[in-house]
Amino acid sequence: MHNASTSFTVKPRFSAKRAPIAALCCSVLFLLSCSPAEKSSQQTEKENMMQASTKSHPHAAQGQGKPVVYQVFTRLFGNTNTTNKPWGTLEENGVGKFSDFDDAALKSIKELGASYIWYTGVPHHAVINDYTAYGIDLDDPDVVKGRAGSPYAVKDYYDVNPDLADDPAMRLEEFEALIERSHANDLKVIIDIVPNHVARAYKSLNKPEGVSDFGEKDDTTVEYARDNNFYYVVGESFEVPIGENGYQALGGEPHPLADGKFAETPAKWTGNGARAPQPSFHDWYETVKVNYGVRPDGTYDFERLPEEYANKSVVEHAAFWKGKSVPDSWIKFEQIVHYWLDKGVDGFRYDMAEMVPVEFWSYLNSSIKAKNPNAFLLAEVYNPTLYREYLQLGKMDYLYDKVEFYDSLKLLMQGKGDAQALEDIQLSLADIEMHMLHFLENHDEQRIASPDFAGSAEKGLPAMVVSALISRSPTMLYFGQDVGEDGSEETGFGDPTRTTIFDYAGVPAHQRWMNDGKFDGGQSSSEEKALRAYYERLMQISAEHPTMLGKYESLHSFNVKSSENYSERQFSFVRYTDTTALVIVSNFTEQKVQDLSIKLPLKLITEWELNEGELSAVDLVNGYEYKVAVGKKRSSAEINIELDALSSVVLEINLKASK
Repeated sequence: MHNASTSFTVKPRFSAKRAPIAALCCSVLFLLSCSPAEKSSQQTEKENMMQASTKSHPHAAQGQGKPVVYQVFTRLFGNTNTTNKPWGTLEENGVGKFSDFDDAALKSIKELGASYIWYTGVPHHAVINDYTAYGIDLDDPDVVKGRAGSPYAVKDYYDVNPDLADDPAMRLEEFEALIERSHANDLKVIIDIVPNHVARAYKSLNKPEGVSDFGEKDDTTVEYARDNNFYYVVGESFEVPIGENGYQALGGEPHPLADGKFAETPAKWTGNGARAPQPSFHDWYETVKVNYGVRPDGTYDFERLPEEYANKSVVEHAAFWKGKSVPDSWIKFEQIVHYWLDKGVDGFRYDMAEMVPVEFWSYLNSSIKAKNPNAFLLAEVYNPTLYREYLQLGKMDYLYDKVEFYDSLKLLMQGKGDAQALEDIQLSLADIEMHMLHFLENHDEQRIASPDFAGSAEKGLPAMVVSALISRSPTMLYFGQDVGEDGSEETGFGDPTRTTIFDYAGVPAHQRWMNDGKFDGGQSSSEEKALRAYYERLMQISAEHPTMLGKYESLHSFNVKSSENYSERQFSFVRYTDTTALVIVSNFTEQKVQDLSIKLPLKLITEWELNEGELSAVDLVNGYEYKVAVGKKRSSAEINIELDALSSVVLEINLKASK
């Protein structure tokens, strides 16, 4: 969730040619990467950091490769209804259920190399559906975005979305059964925690004994108190924001609560920090900001974490907080995450983590790790200057690599950027690259195939190869990405290009692959099937190949200087261990590149102890064989290839064969 500006933030601390390959099933070539001939001592130090550790990844799949996270928008995944009426009701447009994730569905997800499944939209958020028969209050459309509601406006952290249950009275039990099914299919479970804000009408029906609701004990006569859960606009009442471009809640459909009013006195600060009693339509007006002991002037009302704790363990972090008085909101979220850990959840994705002080994350994450040392903790942090702070002091496992790597890949795919940026970013993040999760799609981002992004799923192929294989970091896929979903549906709240997170909808390309629950692509086009097969091959490499935890060298700038037909529209690098190398080359142009000679630097030739002659290099995606030609006295090494438009190759070299 990052589509609005904020007015309140916490302060930072500190060889042989091969036969042409069919258009979509183009080979994925990974060529050995290399760095420039001359490097500063700072660059060398960063590269040494990247090469330093080849130990097992803490969340590795099958103990070999690295994690693959499959994000699924839970209420959309299993929906077979194709109506897609704008502002359609659940009955009109349909909704997916927990039960749709049966063994066939989960097996289909495993085929993409997944080791984790992130069930997005599970905690009970505001929805426009009548569940009063189950004791749930009606939600007011004036403070709900869409008809199905945003999953980031949670109204009860101890419950799950009743839309997702076959029997709403048994909704928690149905989710617990889904956790068990996921585990039985070798998939660990991640759910969202949204610490920065909650729904305006937060009310928990299922909170454990001794737990109070957010705001239940607040002193509403003051703007701020350390142990208040919210901030207040004292003496003023909340006013619903004025819609734009003719916007009406529910598209103008009558509803007993859709009257342009919402009772809230005094008004609370809005989720993105807006302090006016009437927020803007572009603010996160459906939510209220949670107070973590940060005063309105941005100063802190809790003990600061000493900087040396960046180098201390989670055990030492937990010891630091033991016995210390902390703001009430910290305790509430600790109670929430432990509730879900006790139900078998294996990790959390934290929404807009940088809007919450890093000390809270030290407190929370060290508490989580004390219960489950292997818990998977992923956070949205979009300010690169905060990356190391939230990893080292906040004890996150992973952050989105969005602002730098994803954004640079997107520009390259659109023909607006060059490949050198990718090499530069990997070097700048060398000390933390394992912790920077890579993706090309998620619920916040445009679909690759949408006209506003790339316009076709095929343009995402070279980028996906680079994203999935360049580092030791986890790779994330969004459901429907593997069959070229384009997000073009007009469903109600929000604009197309992103698959809706606000309304009931069917996801057409995914529905064709789902084939009424068979998950065999029975209704998919030949292009969609080929795309899916490509993703399966690629993601199995990402998840299981031992070089994914090995060393990295960029070949890009070296080949820009030394290879005649190589340009800034290609990108190449190598991943390797003592025994095996993957040479990866991707072509981001829509033209075939012929007579491309990928050259290896002397550093790699020497380290690999390559002997004069030819060495086999087999493309793991398509099975073609290439030759690595090694010159006399290890003076040179190159692989001659040709790359189809928007294609890549992943070449595996047995280094033992040359010794």
